Amino acid sequence: MQEQSHEFYMELAMREARRAAGDGEVPIGAIMVFQGRVIGRAFNQVERLKDPTAHAEMIAITQAAAALGDWRLEDTTLYVTKEPCPMCAGAIVLARIPIVVYGVPDPQRGGALSVFTILNHPSLNHRPTVITGVCEAACREVLQDFFRERRGNPTKIEQ
Repeated sequence: MQEQSHEFYMELAMREARRAAGDGEVPIGAIMVFQGRVIGRAFNQVERLKDPTAHAEMIAITQAAAALGDWRLEDTTLYVTKEPCPMCAGAIVLARIPIVVYGVPDPQRGGALSVFTILNHPSLNHRPTVITGVCEAACREVLQDFFRERRGNPTKIEQ
């Protein structure tokens, strides 16, 4: 199967983010890829499932593990529209995902490189390659549009 570009997979992740926004969830999408094939795709479902762990990355990682029949997700790539939080970054390390590609950094809660440097912490046994800024402007726009709309609506949504 032919490998696509990072931008191609990030666009799939942005589609998932838009689905989250349509559900009133913080618009973050994630795609797991193995040998050019999508084996996990998800969007945030914290509100829908009433589950604080139902982040896009966590759901996509679970799907990928089921698809491969192993918790070790070697030879995979995770695409996510926003920098993973500390919880998701921990799951990435535990799953041994070798490549993480994200669109926009999270300067308030980022768990990869921005606030907490979990993905490149020297004490951990696994440190994935991290590629940032892929489709950054488009990923940022999805988030900004969502929160701009939410400010006009007093319903509380957090992640």
